[in-house]
Amino acid sequence: MIMIKSIVRPDKVDNVMAALMEAGFPAVTRISVVGRGKQRGIKIGEITYDEIPKELLLTVVNDGDKDFVIRTVIRAARTGDKGAYGDGKIFVSPVEEVYTISSGIKELAGGVMEEVKI
Repeated sequence: MIMIKSIVRPDKVDNVMAALMEAGFPAVTRISVVGRGKQRGIKIGEITYDEIPKELLLTVVNDGDKDFVIRTVIRAARTGDKGAYGDGKIFVSPVEEVYTISSGIKELAGGVMEEVKI
């Protein structure tokens, strides 16, 4: 399993969420965040804004779906045809185990499930 962490512009987050839903990946955690990238914020006149609002989207998918989901996010989050500074980043990390709190089920890579004794 893979966790895909997408940092996108707030005005693009609804596009990304809709694209993921349409593509069959409805499970997404959305968190409002602030930060800055390589451009070190935005300078307008004499004022520098170095904490730019963004949205962090977290989703866990099977290894085989990784590239499709990444392409879906990029298409939905990109500004214009070629993109622009500040469109965001995508980070990919392996996930070893997933626990469902309500059922006590532990899911491992490859779809293997086992019940956790509480």
